[in-house]
Amino acid sequence: MRLRDLFLETLSAFNANRGRSLLTILGIVIGISAVIAMTSLIDGIKYSLLGSLGLNQSRMVTIYAAPDRGVTEQDLEQLAMGIPDYEFVTGINSASERLGSAGRQYDARIIGCRPEYFTVMGFVASTGALLSQSDVSGETRNVVLDRVAAEKVFGSEGDAVGKTVRINNGDYTVVGTCDSGQGASGGERSLLSCYMPYSTFATRISGGKAIGEIYGYAREGADMKTLAERTRAWLVDWFSIPESEAEGRISVMTLSSIIERLDATMASFQVLVTAIAGISLLVGGIGIMNMMLTNVTERIREIGLRKALGARAADITRQFLFESILLCVTGGVIGVALGYAAAWGLAGSASAFLHMETSVTPIITPSVVLMTSGTCIGIGLVFGYWPARRAARLNPVESLRYQ
Repeated sequence: MRLRDLFLETLSAFNANRGRSLLTILGIVIGISAVIAMTSLIDGIKYSLLGSLGLNQSRMVTIYAAPDRGVTEQDLEQLAMGIPDYEFVTGINSASERLGSAGRQYDARIIGCRPEYFTVMGFVASTGALLSQSDVSGETRNVVLDRVAAEKVFGSEGDAVGKTVRINNGDYTVVGTCDSGQGASGGERSLLSCYMPYSTFATRISGGKAIGEIYGYAREGADMKTLAERTRAWLVDWFSIPESEAEGRISVMTLSSIIERLDATMASFQVLVTAIAGISLLVGGIGIMNMMLTNVTERIREIGLRKALGARAADITRQFLFESILLCVTGGVIGVALGYAAAWGLAGSASAFLHMETSVTPIITPSVVLMTSGTCIGIGLVFGYWPARRAARLNPVESLRYQ
């Protein structure tokens, strides 16, 4: 039997039982929809998160160190000299303080930093200028506000430059604004961000020069995984931390390690969803088998007539297997469409839940489509084989006498 004839016969069988066919593939539709919705949504979230990090942060190394004596500027200088793959190493300190002007007061995160910090984080000036090395050397009272802080305190970014803000009991001059991606969610209670020279912060805010957060900026082309391993080993040796305590007191993270953790987290969600969807697909497969057995029973006289006219057992097997596969593939196509639509519907909720600046765009990869197609064909073959073989083994004489 030619493929064209198989296809036409299958369509004819579907048209004869359209309602039953649609109800039969419901389990397939639900299972495939769940897999597609979660896979495309998870991939969309992952790429949105990675896209928001920026190119500069692909070279950023985030370092946590907790020696007994604290971390100083001299430690960072020694780290940069000890590992030549670093272009520079910088540190910041921060505190939550009240920031405002002209009667407007907000909780803000005050960050004492050096100019290199803006390079590491990929921040650029929206208006005005960022902090310079002379600001750090001279302990100036210049500050840079993030975009949201400037809008809340002064109404707009353009009105902030040159104005004075009050932090605790001191006045500071705004020399620029930048979009740091912070403070965009949470309304009035969200912590805004204000950046001031590290030296000024140490003198007027914290009263000390201990460094709270450390960031390294790798040279272009450096192997980030190797760099992270070397950094951890150097810190353990430099601070004389016992290896048994190093796990909790030293941590070095790069973008590659963040991606690995993100992939591991997303993979666990994917396994959970696939397992749940697998149950639905199993139920759908059983439904396919049940329908095909019913079809065989209803079409016994047709099968007997085909055999009497010269159809071989292989032709009968092929016909019913093709019907089973086409049922599953139809369910898969509907499931892909509904799953992708559901992913778009959930994308907005995911963006709000994760407090993401950019919206999530669901992504369907070719590998997922191929996996879905293979799954549908496999279900059709597995659950359609027994009904097809049962039809092929019918005795043509007995079949023609069947009422």
